[in-house]
Amino acid sequence: MAGAVRQPIDIQSLERYISEHVPEIQVPIDLKQFGFGQSNPTYQITGSNGVKYVMRKKPPGKLLSKTAHQVEREYKVIHALEKTNVPVPKTYCLCEDEKVVGTAFYIMEFLEGRIIEDPTMPDVTPAERTEMWHDAIRTLAKLHRINPKDVGLEGFGRPSGFYDRQIKTFSTISKAQAEARDVETNEPVGQIPHIEEMLDFFRNKHLQPTDRGTPIHGDYKIDNLVYHKTEPRVIGILDWEMSTIGHPLSDLVNLLNPYSLKDRNEVKHLPKFREGQTPGLPTQQQLLKWYAEIAGWDPSPDMAYGVAFGFFRATCIYQGIAARYAVRQASSAKAKDNATQRHPMGKLAWEYVQKSKAAATDKPRL
Repeated sequence: MAGAVRQPIDIQSLERYISEHVPEIQVPIDLKQFGFGQSNPTYQITGSNGVKYVMRKKPPGKLLSKTAHQVEREYKVIHALEKTNVPVPKTYCLCEDEKVVGTAFYIMEFLEGRIIEDPTMPDVTPAERTEMWHDAIRTLAKLHRINPKDVGLEGFGRPSGFYDRQIKTFSTISKAQAEARDVETNEPVGQIPHIEEMLDFFRNKHLQPTDRGTPIHGDYKIDNLVYHKTEPRVIGILDWEMSTIGHPLSDLVNLLNPYSLKDRNEVKHLPKFREGQTPGLPTQQQLLKWYAEIAGWDPSPDMAYGVAFGFFRATCIYQGIAARYAVRQASSAKAKDNATQRHPMGKLAWEYVQKSKAAATDKPRL
């Protein structure tokens, strides 16, 4: 999956740093860049002995958002989770000295396994498909059972007010992203349709889920997991850029997103499937049951709100890709194509907000 380096860095400077701070890596190194990584450029480092490692760094240039691209936070949470039963890569270093390669970066273990982009997992048996989804939900529940204080993450985020903070953050980010102008056409990216109406809905305290402060991944989904090469189990979770202490519902909704997209074709690049048409694919109800057994709480009553907010959040993320592409700061080779998906995603978010409004009642929460 690694190929030509699209965003060059000073290899000699990196090798000097590695020699001094990461003796496990034998120099000289070979450097390639992965095709994935919408936000933070991701590189494959191969030591002179053939051992592979991964480097994640902030993108070059002036950043559009102060809250995005936080590789320091990625490093902190992965390093903290190394001592738990949540599978993560081993970390080797965090370098915040921008003189080394231009921006902050960290280096971690390269996991030899399978990254599966299609959540239907077409190349496995039905029994393996069932267990791979079971382990994905089991792994997430393990993460959500962790007490932040037990792993030194008590200052990683606040345990309450998660959705209020998310609403405020994405409102601010979206405004900045909307104002970004294309370096060639000078056209602005533009704001998300119905954004103020959606924000008013999400701010309704009566509809918001009850606070639960656990470590959350922020973008938990099948293609951010590394599976064992031959066994149906997760050996690592990748891409922790948006991790924090927050509400576990957000991770759960993100993982189950393909179930919400069944029979929908307007959004091109998000995975989707139809229940009952893929042998061995668990139903959403089964997955929620498995999750509740380990996590210790039933998320089902909050799913409508969570799904609506998840689509709104995804719209803001696609808008961010469009903004980074506008200033030619996007790191993914697919950035231009992905940027266009903010329009159908925004329509979908608005539709689900309206559905959630219609389904909402004045019944008090227990």
